[in-house]
Amino acid sequence: MPTGREGIGAGGRDNTIPRIRSEVYGKPRSGQAPVRPLRGGGGGGGGGGGDDRHERDGGARRRRPTGKIIFRGVAALLVILIIAAVGLYFWIGGRLKHTEVLGDYTGRPAETPGQDWLLVGSDSRAGLTKAQRRKLATGKAVGKRTDTMMLLHIPESGRPTLVSLPRDSYVPIEGRGSDKLNAAYAFGGPELLTKTVERVTGIRIDHYMEIGFGGFVGIVDAIGGVNICVKQDIKDPKAGINLKKGCQDMDGGTALGYVRTRATGAIPDFERTQRQRQFVSAIVHKAASPGTLLNPFTSVPLGLSAADSVEVDPGTGLFDLLSVGMAMRESPVTTAVPIGSLPTINGAAVVKWDREKALRLFNALAEDKPVPKDVIAK
Repeated sequence: MPTGREGIGAGGRDNTIPRIRSEVYGKPRSGQAPVRPLRGGGGGGGGGGGDDRHERDGGARRRRPTGKIIFRGVAALLVILIIAAVGLYFWIGGRLKHTEVLGDYTGRPAETPGQDWLLVGSDSRAGLTKAQRRKLATGKAVGKRTDTMMLLHIPESGRPTLVSLPRDSYVPIEGRGSDKLNAAYAFGGPELLTKTVERVTGIRIDHYMEIGFGGFVGIVDAIGGVNICVKQDIKDPKAGINLKKGCQDMDGGTALGYVRTRATGAIPDFERTQRQRQFVSAIVHKAASPGTLLNPFTSVPLGLSAADSVEVDPGTGLFDLLSVGMAMRESPVTTAVPIGSLPTINGAAVVKWDREKALRLFNALAEDKPVPKDVIAK
């Protein structure tokens, strides 16, 4: 029996082609194509289907590490951002200026629920150049006096209350008899001012924060200004402003003039305290907004400006300042100490509180209760 394929071609030549026989896994293999070598010296079929499966499987194995690399890259980036944020937080917090304010003394009010802050705006020109003083119309006075004093009560639940303490309030000052409230700061600095406020209100102050003119302007500009609604036209060269009635964006210099001016109202200082509360609410609300806090181009300059501009008691840190901002987003109740009379004493015009209403106001805050509506100034 022949062992190959036989045939006679032209010219009588024998065109017999020997049959190729081979074995794949022990079985006869037909066909003329040579046997392909196995990949990598390993076992497996030599057919095209096996090669395709091998390539598909290998491709899948090659794609899997790509997802892992992306995941690890994102995780590493998040870790770096968290470390940077924590580092920035402590760096900014370390720049806060602390001053001894809250000393113990005989008869100091006991601790009460919630948190009570004494917020002070001084007329300090520290850090301002001569050109800046001229531009901001701050004058040439040296040293510093209290230009604004407010008591902020943050309750354990509910809306905070922001109370203006008129600078001309006629109150007893330790070792000085009775005088204007801002005289306490002139006589004994922040510590005597805080002690005086505690004694006349019956409220223990938990935190103290003070800011001067330069810091005020810097913070407003750091958040891109604030929108304030002006009730009437105000032109006051002494404060460096010429404002028209209506809502408008104010930069730091304009805002400073707005809260300082005494050019309006039958009782200029009373209207000034209204503008100060209005402005504090607006600036804190914007500073604590997600659009400001989550934007590094505003939050970082704001944090640096605040840290370099404010003075706080040793127990106050950056987290406490953030908590004030978050609390003030709850649309605080704003008012002033009820006024009883406006006498002139020793040649100076002063403000006497309505004692009965003032006690009801401060007692409500001390007990962490809502302030009675009839003692809230409009």
